[in-house]
Amino acid sequence: RTVRVWLKRDSGQYWPSIYHAMPSPCSCMSFNPETRRLSIGLDNGTISEFILSEDYNKMTLVKSYQAHQSRVMMILFVLEMEWVLSTGQDKNFTWHCSESGQRLGGYRTSAGACGLQFDVETRHVFVGDHSGQVTILKLEQESCSLVTTFKGHTGGVTALCWDPIQRVLFSGSSDHSIIMWDIGGRKGTAIELQGHNDKVQSLSYAHHTRQLISCGADGGIVVWNMDVERQETPEWLDSDSCQKCNQPFFWNFKQMWDSKKIGLRQHHCRKCGKAVCGKCSSKRSSIPLMGFEFEVRVCDSCHESITDEERAPTATFHDSKHNIVHVHFDATRGWLLTSGTDKVIKLWDMTPVVS
Repeated sequence: RTVRVWLKRDSGQYWPSIYHAMPSPCSCMSFNPETRRLSIGLDNGTISEFILSEDYNKMTLVKSYQAHQSRVMMILFVLEMEWVLSTGQDKNFTWHCSESGQRLGGYRTSAGACGLQFDVETRHVFVGDHSGQVTILKLEQESCSLVTTFKGHTGGVTALCWDPIQRVLFSGSSDHSIIMWDIGGRKGTAIELQGHNDKVQSLSYAHHTRQLISCGADGGIVVWNMDVERQETPEWLDSDSCQKCNQPFFWNFKQMWDSKKIGLRQHHCRKCGKAVCGKCSSKRSSIPLMGFEFEVRVCDSCHESITDEERAPTATFHDSKHNIVHVHFDATRGWLLTSGTDKVIKLWDMTPVVS
């Protein structure tokens, strides 16, 4: 139930300058350096707002919002609008005026929401929830309207990251994948990135280098180069028999009887999307431009067509040595902060790989 502010001493070590006890366990926070405003979400649904002193040795409570009926999952403070945006386990997205403390509006999502991003220019808010859906809302001063919803994950959305320059939204999920949604291109392109072996916990974006940083519960930190021409993964095709050798699949009883052949298990080539049998897809290959940094199943003809240049990795992999639960990236200094289930906070210098 405590909030701590750590200051770097002359020795280079970090020591806590503030140790503040809260009335309920803390679930999330948002800090604005310009105003030194610290917004803290609590398990009881309250958002408490503090102002930190210039020397960071004192925090003063300025107001509290009863924003949700249960745990606050994410908070965003938007200085340009003087808004506090939040999502909760009660399946509600709400926003408040940070000057008056008044609730301006809300929207009920299909499931508990834990991903939240906001575009200041268009006043669009992106909300990711546990059903795997991303909801886009248009906010006005005291009302909101549904723009559209995206559904591409097979697991819940765990993290969102918005690039306002390229107008691209990244979503991370418990299904271990990341999807890049090209909203600005207006073509509906969705590109999948596969680089984690456990759920994606956080996403950060370095705008100046066009690199995406993803962290997972597997302890992996992956730096993706997004300044390349990536390819959309094909949809998986349906077929009752192998689209390469025409062998029937095990549910195709008629063809099995006619050809006197035992049915085979169906697989899919990750490059062309065709339904193939195991014999026609015995090879594995990485396809980095399609987001597959690990080796995946491809049909034999696609395997022959993939060149060594196309297999060149577009991401670098790093081991954090702990199961990451929260991340913050400071793009100005190139520092990445990770906190893990081991209750340890680690500070990383990312300039050797994000540059």
